[in-house]
Amino acid sequence: MPHSIRIHGFPLSGHSHRVELFASLAGIAHDVVTVDLAAGEHKQPPFLALNPAGQVPVIEDGGTVLSDSNAILVYLARKYAPAWLPADPVKEAEVQKFLTLAAGEIAFGPAAARLINVFNAPLDAEFCATVAARVLGKIDAHMEGRSFLVGDAPTIADVAIYSYVAHAPEGGISLEPYPNVRALLANIEGLKGFKPMPITKVGLAA
Repeated sequence: MPHSIRIHGFPLSGHSHRVELFASLAGIAHDVVTVDLAAGEHKQPPFLALNPAGQVPVIEDGGTVLSDSNAILVYLARKYAPAWLPADPVKEAEVQKFLTLAAGEIAFGPAAARLINVFNAPLDAEFCATVAARVLGKIDAHMEGRSFLVGDAPTIADVAIYSYVAHAPEGGISLEPYPNVRALLANIEGLKGFKPMPITKVGLAA
C-alpha cells in the first residue's frame, strides 16, 4: 500500500485547497482530514499539537508535520514532484516571487474580499477591492503571451495563486477585465488531476 500524506484542512479554505490541489495534480497519495473550524476544532489541544498557531492546513508526512500552505507546497514539490519547482535559480526565484504575491497582495486583496462575503470578516471591502485590482492587473500583464506563470510548464506558483484568484467573484471582484488571468485559470483547470474548490454562492458568484 503506497505511503499517503494526511492533509488537515477545511473545504472552503483557499489555503487548504492549494495543498489538496497540488497533491492531486502531482499525483501525491493523500488523505484529507476535515477540521471543523465552525466548531472551533482548530483551537482544541489535538489540533494545536499539530499547529500551535491553530490554522489550517497542516500536513503529516510520516513523522514530519508542517503548516503554512506555501511552505507545504515547497516541501511536497522538493520531496515528491520536483518538476513543479524549477532547479534553475532564476526560474526558482520567479516561483518564490509568486509565492510571496500569494501570501501578500492576493491574501489582502481577493482572498480578504471573499472573507467578507463568505465568513462576515470585519475587513475594509474598499481596500480589499483596491488591492485586488492592483494584483490582478499585475498578473494579467505578466501573463501576456504565456500559458503559465513561470516558464512553459505549470509550477507551484500557479497552484499558489489559483484558489483565491479563481474564487475572487465570491468577494465581489470581477475577473472580466483580466482575460489573461482567466486564460491562466482555464489552463490550470485543464490539467490532469485538477480538483476544484467548492463555490460559495455569494458576491458575483451568487
